[in-house]
Amino acid sequence: MQLSNNARTVLERRYLAKIDNKLVETPEDMLRRVAKNIAQHETDPTWEEKFFEIMNNLEFLPNSPTLMNAGRDLQQLAACFVLPIEDSMEGIFETLKNTALIQKSGGGTGFSFSRLRPNSDVVSSTGGVASGPVSFMKCYNAATDAIKQGGTRRGANMGILRVDHPDIIEFIQSKEDTSQITNFNISVGITEDFMEAVNSNKNYALINPRSGETVKELNAREVFELIVEMAWKNGEPGIVFLDRMNRANPTPLVGEIEATNPCGEQPLLANESCNLGSINLSTMAKRKGTEWVVNWDRLQEVVEISVRFLDNVIDVNKYPIPAIEEMTKANRKIGLGVMGFSDLLMRLGIAYNSEEGVELGREIMRFIQTKGHAASVQLGEERGSFPNYKGSIFEKTGKPMRNSTVTTIAPTGTISIIAGCSSGIEPIFALAFTRNVMDDDRLIEVNAQFEEILREEGLYADDLVEKVAATGNVRDLEQIPSALRDIFVTAYEVTPEWHIRMQAAFQEFVDNAVSKTVNFPKEATKEDIKEVYELAYDLGCKGVTVYRAGSREGEVLTVGHKQDATEKDKDEASSSPRKRPAVTTGQTIRIKTGCGTLYVTINADEQGICEVFTTIGKAGGCAGAFSEATARLISLSLRSGVQPEQVVKQLKGIRCPHPIWQDGKQVLSCPDAIAQVLDEYIKQQENTNNDRPMNPPIANDSASETTSESSVFKGEICPECSGNMVEESGCSTCLDCGFSRCS
Repeated sequence: MQLSNNARTVLERRYLAKIDNKLVETPEDMLRRVAKNIAQHETDPTWEEKFFEIMNNLEFLPNSPTLMNAGRDLQQLAACFVLPIEDSMEGIFETLKNTALIQKSGGGTGFSFSRLRPNSDVVSSTGGVASGPVSFMKCYNAATDAIKQGGTRRGANMGILRVDHPDIIEFIQSKEDTSQITNFNISVGITEDFMEAVNSNKNYALINPRSGETVKELNAREVFELIVEMAWKNGEPGIVFLDRMNRANPTPLVGEIEATNPCGEQPLLANESCNLGSINLSTMAKRKGTEWVVNWDRLQEVVEISVRFLDNVIDVNKYPIPAIEEMTKANRKIGLGVMGFSDLLMRLGIAYNSEEGVELGREIMRFIQTKGHAASVQLGEERGSFPNYKGSIFEKTGKPMRNSTVTTIAPTGTISIIAGCSSGIEPIFALAFTRNVMDDDRLIEVNAQFEEILREEGLYADDLVEKVAATGNVRDLEQIPSALRDIFVTAYEVTPEWHIRMQAAFQEFVDNAVSKTVNFPKEATKEDIKEVYELAYDLGCKGVTVYRAGSREGEVLTVGHKQDATEKDKDEASSSPRKRPAVTTGQTIRIKTGCGTLYVTINADEQGICEVFTTIGKAGGCAGAFSEATARLISLSLRSGVQPEQVVKQLKGIRCPHPIWQDGKQVLSCPDAIAQVLDEYIKQQENTNNDRPMNPPIANDSASETTSESSVFKGEICPECSGNMVEESGCSTCLDCGFSRCS
């Protein structure tokens, strides 16, 4: 395998088998393990070698659970699940239990909360009132926080609420505070009736799902504009077009599609799962004379092998609950997609934001869809059609069909790092960027296709690459010919219209849906967001996710200008913590932990909280040393301009071997206890003085200046390695370690 250093790091950290935390397999061993396991369903032994070959060539990779778990004890190979939530306490918590089992095994879960009665509705069995969908979404979110996934994948959820649910306004605004409901992506389920009401500026009905009665009317355009406003603020909610998804439902007699998986590309029935895989299009180019062209023959071969691979996964998979196994095997959905599309465009000399680029996307997906369906028909002749074939959209064709769906465009954040290619059908986020490694060393990561073309054109030079890494793009680099600059386009250089047009082109020939993020610059307006949502509807997309740069808390520059020593000294001086004030006021709170009673002292001055002290156990003990170190670092952070709420967010939920309960609350560890005390103090101060001063930001304007001068992108800090997170395909993914918010 031709793997980059970054790919090997990701594999070693997340995928390769370990015993006592020591690696016991190589990347090639992993692929052999997977190929052998998936081929056990075959009678012809040559299929194992074919499966291994397309993975070893990095022409195809399955979704992460298959790479991680195939041939190992867990053997849970699917990435996508949708679970039903029925309107009863028993149903709600039965689903929560099943969610825990799925997420423990490495899967992501999607839910529709639309069947739950609204907030303050009657509960006849108790005489009380219902708390509504958002309250239970928060409950599911808290459960996800507590679920461990073996250190390889974290819990991810999609929450969907129909736009005609009485609690829709509360739902739309539920993630305005980005520290809440952190384990969910949320999307509003849009109906055709609603969009017609938006276009005609009319009211529409809110319907109680318990009684089926209209309880209120809202102005559709005002609700639509609220969705737009919240998406402009922090990227959520997204929208999914439910009626459009159900028109493409291959098994309408089996049930109605109400929800999707966490990134929105896989509409599923209740208790259905799907396994995914992606073809690396960057490997599907070949020379023809002096030109590069698409290698259609090899693409067809890989499509046919991949469809068979994914169909086998359904049979060798170990399902977390029987109901999911039954529904999955009845419909046999698979999701074959692509990655490396932007790399292929560069290789062919085609700009992403061009008619030629969009048309190539349409042509490639039409080809994959046609050949993928043909492969499924052939499997149907060999093995039989999916059991729910009767009454499906395929019955009228008279041809057998092994899989009720074949194609999906999924996020490929981690597997595209392994493959060394661009993610999904996204434009390249950055042609080069600086990655922080140990001991403050910095390593420049360069897009492989970009580097190869530069070398072929005789343009490659270390100083040029450093300039590219400073901004991520080549827009203003005159050393590169203008024709090449047009081809080397990056995500924020692509206008939102081209993002949507590309998504729509692929959607034309995708059975399921397309996961994609429309990236906006920070200065984008609400009207810009609105136009994209409307365009997505007009062009036939099944959903859309947007992200405006810098719109979420805790974001840092991922690429920026390289500082000289003078600039660095100046910035370090300007970002030094302010001195401890001479006079502070505060309080000491006692809280029990598994290590003993912890005393937390919080002091503040006129600028806000400035320091934290802790005492626990005897002086010189380990617990005391660690809690003191934590408190010192908290104090340093607070006086350096970090908001107290961000400190709480980082510490809350850290677990030690001895959690305890106190006053009805679980204290997971000493850091968690400090976070709980800080959180309570903050809320107390807000209640007593809504005008209290907040901690000032670090006095350093250079970052904002760099942003405007160099078109620097912003992304969230990775919680695992503090690396660079980017928003692609509806999900945040770390460019350094492969950590993903959605997988």
